[in-house]
Amino acid sequence: MRPIPVAFHIWFLEIHTYGIGLALTFWFGLRYTERRLRKAGYPWQWVTGMFVWVIVAAIVGARAMHVLSDLSYYSHYPLQVFAVWQGGLSSFGGLILAVPVALVSTHRRCPELRLMRFADLMAPVLMACWGIGRLLGPQLMVAGGGHRTNQWFGMYYADQAGKRLPVPIFQAMEDLSIFVILLLVERWLRNTAPARAVDADGVVTGPRLLPPAGIVIGVGMVLWGIERFFDEHLWLGEDGHLGSILVQIAGVALAVAGIILLITRIGPLQRWRRGEGGDPAFEAEPVGAESGAVTSGGAASGSESDGDQDPGQDPGSDADESVEVDGSAPVASTTSAGPANSDSD
Repeated sequence: MRPIPVAFHIWFLEIHTYGIGLALTFWFGLRYTERRLRKAGYPWQWVTGMFVWVIVAAIVGARAMHVLSDLSYYSHYPLQVFAVWQGGLSSFGGLILAVPVALVSTHRRCPELRLMRFADLMAPVLMACWGIGRLLGPQLMVAGGGHRTNQWFGMYYADQAGKRLPVPIFQAMEDLSIFVILLLVERWLRNTAPARAVDADGVVTGPRLLPPAGIVIGVGMVLWGIERFFDEHLWLGEDGHLGSILVQIAGVALAVAGIILLITRIGPLQRWRRGEGGDPAFEAEPVGAESGAVTSGGAASGSESDGDQDPGQDPGSDADESVEVDGSAPVASTTSAGPANSDSD
């Protein structure tokens, strides 16, 4: 049985399937980020500029961490350091460099979006991208498989002898499962939101209270950290290999940090559910007119149509009365809305 092709030729050009997969994953991440920001009522036109820097930082950081973890090999073959098209990108290395770049760029380009709420917005995006990226990236690259196996589900990979555990497929299923869990957490927060204040005539007068930020990203950190530890420990790691040890340590550290973050959210969450507001440190700021916030006069052009609801939103709920927990600011209810921008995601 032949391994999965990792490259093909168009005339004199050699096209690597690994690179195509990464490009498609980044494109999906860009479009999904824009959608979630637009739905949350924040300006989204700045995302493309931010994504360019994030992509560069992610690739540089991921490659640097991979090279450092196998420095003995690359010291003998220094030109291979730049052979990114052959694979060899560390997820944690990409995070270490890309996350600070994304936070700094977001703060400069969209100051009304608090960083912790932006992290909540991005957590499902990251998990969806990792799930897709595992299938379109490592699954199609050189030496993309795990340990050798004789099981029926083993697959052949380029430059790897014998059947291998299809770890990229396992990881894709894990990451997409975490993605679904994060959407369910968002739905739970919407369904447990405190009732809005009403006057004597039954007219809603109080704004929706956003839950304290940090819950969605905290759950994602815990689950993904555990996943990466066990993936490396059971299917990918080599005993005594520096890179494998670093990945397992990073996975445990990420999970512990997520648990600590979630513990700090317990008190603010309880106050929010009693209608006493969320954590003051994570209160959403009002969105300006250019962000597409709805006003009493109508809807801005950045608003979403009913067909572009947040994943997991109750189809029977009224859009103007829904709570956005993925980074949205409170939106005033309107009796009529202007035409929404369509978007072919």
